[in-house]
Amino acid sequence: MRGWGEWAERHQVVLYLAAIAVGAVVGLTSPASAPVLEAAITPALAALLYATFLAVPFARIGQALRDRRFLVAVLALNFVLVPIVVFALSRLVAHDAALLAGVLLVLLTPCVDYVIVFAHLAGGARERLLAATPLLMLAQLVLLPGYLWIMAGPDLVGAVEPGPFVEAFGLLIALPLALAALTQLLARTLRPIRLVETGVLGAMVPLMMVVLAIVVGSQVHAVGERLSSLAGVVPLFIAFAALAALLGLFTARSVRMRRPERIATIFSGVTRNSLVVLPLALALPASLSLAPLVVVTQTLVELFVMVVLVALLRRRAARAR
Repeated sequence: MRGWGEWAERHQVVLYLAAIAVGAVVGLTSPASAPVLEAAITPALAALLYATFLAVPFARIGQALRDRRFLVAVLALNFVLVPIVVFALSRLVAHDAALLAGVLLVLLTPCVDYVIVFAHLAGGARERLLAATPLLMLAQLVLLPGYLWIMAGPDLVGAVEPGPFVEAFGLLIALPLALAALTQLLARTLRPIRLVETGVLGAMVPLMMVVLAIVVGSQVHAVGERLSSLAGVVPLFIAFAALAALLGLFTARSVRMRRPERIATIFSGVTRNSLVVLPLALALPASLSLAPLVVVTQTLVELFVMVVLVALLRRRAARAR
């Protein structure tokens, strides 16, 4: 098991790309599987986050909460700098209400779940991101209506329900975190629990592969059917990722963060809350029916960006050694 874990860790980027490819093939050749795969996203992501939280010593989360410099920097990046970029980029689709709604919903909300996993894979400070999660979740819940009103008008604000944010926080953050803390506590004295802990920690790469394959497989066919309408937002999402990464690097360097915190800040700026805002987009009126597919398109683009970013940062770290 240990040998497999080390091999998977060394080849994780190739394995993730393979998982994305498998998901795309399944989704395109078997569209009927999409509802089943979509239903599996939340439990699969919860399992991945449980494994991620299990690897974090909980004492370090307490220390991370006292790192006000990181928390302020991440909040300023996501709710001051990023919205400026989003406003500028969203003007490219302002002529289409559905495209605009999807772009704003997904790009104005920073990720609070698998960003922790990707940042860790790239060598980032996952405990800092975990400590920032409640603040990021609360801030986007409070600020999103105001940003939508400024950038799209009051009609879109009235159509958005906050329920999915609360549900996602409970299922994807609070529950896996509580289970991870309980597992760590019991593993100190109970050997079977200690074996479970070891097994779960060794399964990080396979769990990420499962999540990538499920997300891509569940959504790729729907995006493919409306590709002509969605093609215009793909370069927009790529441009956002590049600009957000630069802003994250600038923010981190401006407050002189160490490399792990710097990587975490970059990932926080780039990664968006697509799996959480998708239910918001699905609840929009029929006239905005393209908005959920815009959110899904951003997810597919982001998965490739994340894999590439992990590869680049890991390679850079290897050269620096």
